[in-house]
Amino acid sequence: MEVLAEWLPALLLCSVMVVCRSREVHVPNGPLYRVEGTSITIPCNVTGYEGPSTQNFEWFTYRPAAPDISISIVSTKDPSFTYAVFASRVKSGDVYIQRVSGDSAELRIRRLLKDDNGIYECYTPTTDAKYLGTYSDKVQLVVIPDVLQVSTKSSPKGRLSSSPPLQVTLSEGRELHLTCTAQTESDQHTHLSVSFGVTAPDTPVGRQTLQDIVTVQRDYSVEPASPAYTDRYLNGEIHVEKADSATFKMVISQAKPQDSGTYHCTAAEWIQDPDGNWQKINEKRSVLAEVNIQTIDSLLKVNALPKEIQVRSGDTVEIFCNKYMSTSPPPDVSFNVEWWVSPTIDSSGQLVAALSTDGIVSLGERYTGYDVGVRHISLEKLSPNPGSYRLRIYSAQPGDVGSYTCKVKAFVSYPNQKLEQVSSRMSQGVTVTMRTQDVMLNSYMFTDMPSLHRGDTATLFCNVTVDTLQPIHVAVSWWVELTGQTPEETTGHFLASVNRQGVSEIGTHFSDRSVSLDKVAPDTYRLRIYDIQLEDAGKYHCAVNAWIQYPDHSWYNAASTKSNSVIVYPYSLAKDLLMIPMIAGFASALFVGITVIATVTCCYLKRLRSRKR
Repeated sequence: MEVLAEWLPALLLCSVMVVCRSREVHVPNGPLYRVEGTSITIPCNVTGYEGPSTQNFEWFTYRPAAPDISISIVSTKDPSFTYAVFASRVKSGDVYIQRVSGDSAELRIRRLLKDDNGIYECYTPTTDAKYLGTYSDKVQLVVIPDVLQVSTKSSPKGRLSSSPPLQVTLSEGRELHLTCTAQTESDQHTHLSVSFGVTAPDTPVGRQTLQDIVTVQRDYSVEPASPAYTDRYLNGEIHVEKADSATFKMVISQAKPQDSGTYHCTAAEWIQDPDGNWQKINEKRSVLAEVNIQTIDSLLKVNALPKEIQVRSGDTVEIFCNKYMSTSPPPDVSFNVEWWVSPTIDSSGQLVAALSTDGIVSLGERYTGYDVGVRHISLEKLSPNPGSYRLRIYSAQPGDVGSYTCKVKAFVSYPNQKLEQVSSRMSQGVTVTMRTQDVMLNSYMFTDMPSLHRGDTATLFCNVTVDTLQPIHVAVSWWVELTGQTPEETTGHFLASVNRQGVSEIGTHFSDRSVSLDKVAPDTYRLRIYDIQLEDAGKYHCAVNAWIQYPDHSWYNAASTKSNSVIVYPYSLAKDLLMIPMIAGFASALFVGITVIATVTCCYLKRLRSRKR
C-alpha cells in the first residue's frame, strides 16, 4: 500500500496531463497454429520506452510439461543467453533472432519440431528511468502434425512425390488434362489453395524455375498465375475443373509446343490467425507429369504421286497429293493445299490451284488471264481418304509441262476464332511431260514480176507448207529490211499481217498508200503494194506461226518459221531517163553562155583603160 501511495500521484498526473509514456511490448495474439516441419516468424516490438533507440530483446519459452519454467532461447545482447536445449539449433541457424529495427525484432525458427509447442515470451530489458509499463508479452504456439497430401492420386504424405512422373506425349493442338489431388486431415479449420505450374524441359526443378499457370485460391476463385498465361486463360484455352472435394483438373484445350515441360501441382494450407490475417502454414509440391508436345510440323508428311507422268496434247493430267501424320490430327487443325508448277528447273514456281481451309478452290494467276482461254482445272479432296487431294488439268497443253509440287499448310483454330499457321510442308516434284505430234512448218516467198518500176504494184506471195495430223490455224506476217546509207543503218519494219482468225492488219510504213492482203490458195497468201516507190527498196520476207486450238478454246503456238528474202527494187520510168540529157544540155549551155559573157566583158574593160592612157 505504501508503494501504491508513492506512485499514485504520478499515475494521476499521467491520466490528467496525457503526457506520461510507459513501455509496451507486443507480440501477435495467439494461439498461433503452425505445421510441424515448417517455419515460423514471431515479431516483437516495443514502444513508449526511454533510453537509446536500439533496444535489446530476449526470447523465452514455457513448455506444457513445465509451464512455470522459462527456457532461454536467444538474445540480441548476450551470446551465451541460450539454454542447452536450444544450443545446437541456435548454432546451426535453425533458430535465430532477426533485428528489424531498433525497437523491433523477430524470432525465427526454420523448421518447427513437435516439442516446440508452448508459450513464447518476448522480454525487453529496461532502459527506462523508472519501472513503468510492460516489459514482456507472450503468445501461444501450437505445432500441429503435417497432414497435407498432394499427388496425382492419393499418396502418403511427403513434401515431394518420390514416384517417377507420368510420361505424357501429345500432338500439338490436342487437349492436355492433368489431375492433382490435394487434401488435408487437419483438426483445425484450414483452407487449401492449389496451383498448377511448369518448368521448361531439361531445367532443374525448383521454385525459381517453376512458372505458375493457374491457381485455385483459398476462397475457390480461379486466377491466371502469371502474365504469360493470362490471355490464354481469358480466351478459355486454360481452365480448372474441380472433380470432387480433393481433386482438381487443369485443362489446356489446345496444347502448344511451348507447353512441353515438367508439370507440378503446388498445394498450400492456410489458417486465419486471431488478428484476422490469413497465414500460409504449409505448402507441398508434387510432379504431375513430364509432357512432350509434338509439333504438327514434325508429324506432318506430304508426298505426291505419280513420280512422273507423260500425256498427249489434249489429255487430262491427274496427279495426287497425300498428307498424313503419324497420329490422327486434332479436331481443331485444318489444312490448306496448294499445287505449284515450275516449267523449268531454274524457273520460279507458279501457283496452279489452291484449296483453302474452308474448302474454296482458287486458280493461280497464270490460269485466270484473258489470254489463256477457259481452262478446266479441278482440285478436290477425296472423301474415302481424308488426306488425299487430286489435281486435274483437262485438255493439257505443252505449256503445262514441268515439275508439280504440292504444298500443305496446317492451321490451328483457337477459341478467339484466330487461325494460326503451325506447319508448311512441300512434296517432292511430279514431272509432267508431253508427247506432242510434230508440226512441220515451212514457208517460201516469191514474186511474179521479174522487174518493177516506180509506181507499179508489187505483188509478193508467201507459200506455207504444213505437215501434221492436227488441225492448224496459220498466221502470216510480212516484213521488210530497208537499206540505209550504210549496212549498219539497215532496219526491219512490220508491213502487214493476217492473224489465225483471218483478220488483217496494216503497219504504219504504208499508212499513206494502198496495201491489200488476201489468200489466193489454201497454202498461199498474197501481199500487194500499190504505187511502189524508190524508198520501198529492200529485202522482203514473210513469217509464219502455226497455232493449235484446244477443246477449252485456248491456243498454243505449235511452230514458227521465217521465209527466204526477196529483193524488191523499183526501177525508174523511161520518161525519167529522158530528163537526164535535157538537164545535162541545159546545164552545159548555161555554162558556155556565162563563160562567153565573162570573157567579152573582161576584154572590153581592158581596151577602155588603154585608150585613157
